Amino acid sequence: MNEKWTELERKMRESGVSTLLITDPKHVYYLTGFLSNPHERFLGAVLQSGSEPFLVVPALDEEAAREATDLTEILTHGDTDDPYALLNQRLTGALGTFGFEKAQVSVANFERMQEKLAFSRYMDVGPWLRDMRVRKSTEEVGKIKHAVHLIEQVLSQSLLKVKEGVSESELVAEVEYQIRKLGADGPSFDSMVLSGEKTALPHGVPGDRLIRRGDLLMFDIGVYADGYASDITRTFGVGELSGELIRIYETVLAANEAAIAAIKPGVTFASIDRAAREVIEAAGYGPYFIHRLGHGLGIDVHEFPSVHGENELLLAEGNVFTVEPGVYVPGLGGVRIEDDVLVTASGVEVLTTYPKQLTHL
Repeated sequence: MNEKWTELERKMRESGVSTLLITDPKHVYYLTGFLSNPHERFLGAVLQSGSEPFLVVPALDEEAAREATDLTEILTHGDTDDPYALLNQRLTGALGTFGFEKAQVSVANFERMQEKLAFSRYMDVGPWLRDMRVRKSTEEVGKIKHAVHLIEQVLSQSLLKVKEGVSESELVAEVEYQIRKLGADGPSFDSMVLSGEKTALPHGVPGDRLIRRGDLLMFDIGVYADGYASDITRTFGVGELSGELIRIYETVLAANEAAIAAIKPGVTFASIDRAAREVIEAAGYGPYFIHRLGHGLGIDVHEFPSVHGENELLLAEGNVFTVEPGVYVPGLGGVRIEDDVLVTASGVEVLTTYPKQLTHL
C-alpha cells in the first residue's frame, strides 16, 4: 500500500468511513497508476478498513490494468454484469459509512449503489483527494515538466507555419499535428490560436480569419503526457505592432513578472493575483483584466486551487499552478502571457521556459 492509500486510510479512521469507493478516472490513476477512460463502463478503486485496496475494471481493460498497477487484486466485469452487485459480493461486513466522490456519481448511480451496497450513511471524500493532489511529489513535477517541454516544442514548430494569409484554423491543425508527432498523449484542452481583434476574446474560437501584418497572434495550448498536463500562452506580433498594442504587451509582461516575483511559501494566492492586477491597473488597463490570475495544474489542466483575489489559502511547497494575466481591449486586441510555476522551499521555479519578450514574427 503506497503512501497515498495510507493517507486515505488515516482519513477514513478519523472520519468513521468504513469503505471507500473512488470512481473519478483521474483519481484512480493518481492512486493506482492505471490511466483509463472507461466511457460508460464502471471503473473503481476500493479500500475497506483493514484490507488492501483493489481495482474494479471492465474486462476489456484487465490486461492494461495489470501492467499499470502494483495492486494485487483486480476484479473485472463484463458488459452484461452489474458491477455494483459484483462489488457487494466482494465487500465484507456491514458497510457503515460509505465514502465516495459526490461530484463524480450521478443520481442514477447513487441509487444503484444504495440498492446493491446497502450502506447506512455516506460521506463525500472528493475533498480528500483534492487536498492531497494540491502538493505535487517529485515524480509528479517531473511529469509536468515533461508535458511543458513537449508543448514548448509544439509551439516552436508551429510558429514556423506563421505567415500572412494563413488562417487560425490552419495553425490549430498544425499545433495538433505537432502534438501527436512529438509524442504527447493529446491536447490538454481545445487548442486556441487567435489573431487580430479576436485576441480580445479570452476564450475565443479559432476560425477562418487570415493572419495579417500588424496583428497580435495568441497561442493558448497544452498537452497531456503520462497523465499530467501543461498549459502555456504566448502572444506575438505579426510584423510591427502599433504603439498601443506594444504598450499592452509590456504591461501584461510586467504583471506576469510581478506575480511570479511574489510567489513563495506562506503568502496567499490572493496576494499573487493582486501583485499582477496592481501593475495592470497602474497602466490604466484595470477594467480589461477580466479573469482570475491562474489555476492549479496537474492531472487536470484546471484543478484546485483557483488563483484569484479572494483566495486566502497559503502557498506551500509543491503547489503547481498557472500565472496568466491578460489585457483584452474590445475591437483592438488582447495579450495574455501564461507560465506554469512550482512553489519551492525558497520561492518559485518557473517550469515554462519559452521566451516572453515581445517577438515580431
